Amino acid sequence: MPVTVLLVDDEPLVRTGLRAVLEAQPDIEVVGEAADGAAVIPLVRRLRPDVVAMDVRMPLLDGIEATRAVLRTVADPPKILVVTTFEEDEYVYEALRAGADGFLLKRARPAEIVNAVRTVAEGESLLFPASLRQLAARFGDRGGNRPARAVLERARLTEREAEVLRLMARGLANAEIAARLVVGTETVKSHVSAVLAKLGARDRTQAVIAAYESGFVAPG
Repeated sequence: MPVTVLLVDDEPLVRTGLRAVLEAQPDIEVVGEAADGAAVIPLVRRLRPDVVAMDVRMPLLDGIEATRAVLRTVADPPKILVVTTFEEDEYVYEALRAGADGFLLKRARPAEIVNAVRTVAEGESLLFPASLRQLAARFGDRGGNRPARAVLERARLTEREAEVLRLMARGLANAEIAARLVVGTETVKSHVSAVLAKLGARDRTQAVIAAYESGFVAPG
């Protein structure tokens, strides 16, 4: 079955370009388009896409609020990939905090666009560690630290789980974490699942943001 994608962007040229890149792949199908976040929920419910490529800045309902609405109201929601012009943008950070699985730059090369869609569709968060650290350093201290710190304290991570979270925050994939800790990949997956459950995080991105905002991991 192909990965199905819904494109949401107020610029027709951007949607056309993304459609051309994605539909050139035999394993990806663009099932719909929307020009604003306000149209996302009905389309998601009708089309059931695997991934929503969501513009972060739109006139009626931006990508942040649209992401929140989808995750709050849609059962078994799709993965959300925020599409943005500027990576060091507070809108991007807030979209990630709201539950987006990663972000994609509009200037990305075709291979990067395809890889991003496949990555989030497979359930992996699309993290750019350097960019995320910069975003956390700039925007992560605006009222979010105290609640995040409380979440980390309540989580009571084991020593190994804490080590896995630090490595996740550095952008390491499960296989890389397994090699670093000299354990099996399945063991790492179990630790990652435990970390997400204890933090109440939807995915790795949410866990990493909590780690930065709480001060558990320093953005620098």
